[in-house]
Amino acid sequence: MKTAEAERTKLSRSAVVDRALWLADADGVEALTIRRLAQELGVTPMALYWHFRNKDELIAGLADRVWGEIKSDIDPEAAWPRQLRGLLESLIDVLRAHACAPAVLLGADKLGPYYWQVTEVTLDVLHRAGFDALHASEIARSTLWTGLTLVMSEPGFDPGLSEEERAGIVRRKQAELGSLPPDRFPRLVEAAVPLTTCGSDAVFHYQFGVDLFIAGVQAMAAGGS
Repeated sequence: MKTAEAERTKLSRSAVVDRALWLADADGVEALTIRRLAQELGVTPMALYWHFRNKDELIAGLADRVWGEIKSDIDPEAAWPRQLRGLLESLIDVLRAHACAPAVLLGADKLGPYYWQVTEVTLDVLHRAGFDALHASEIARSTLWTGLTLVMSEPGFDPGLSEEERAGIVRRKQAELGSLPPDRFPRLVEAAVPLTTCGSDAVFHYQFGVDLFIAGVQAMAAGGS
């Protein structure tokens, strides 16, 4: 048996995705290449080509893994706003668990079965809320973008920076705001620390964002939109 075939038999697609996700979380999607991944797994690049022909296919595989971690088994007895909230909160949990997840979901050109599953459930929840296919599709897309926006706008979010670099940026921003003339900018000076502190109140950040989104969808449903 040839070397590449022997490596393929002991290396599953799932194992490749596991390691690729770990590598992308640790060093960023830009650092993820077929050659680098092969080195991490201790195989030749040819062994990975059995599963993924190029980086685009690999990113698509990672995206489907991320979608697969979202809990789409909603409580059938719950009211639709709670079901939609559960889907959005699970999306946020997964995005926060994987530093590379926003880039992976935005960078994947091909959609996989887990995406279809989560989207089908979301559309069905919105259908039962009274939305037609057009509006349900728009709201489903907005659900994804709300999750991405909340995670990527969390204070201190920047998977490409080290803790030391983030701390330096925070200090500079705080010094800049704190040095403003207090007679002209009293509220900015007062809020210099909470405006710039990384993760100062992540609970409120996400709760407010999710509450605002769900309330907006409920208002549309009540108005017959």
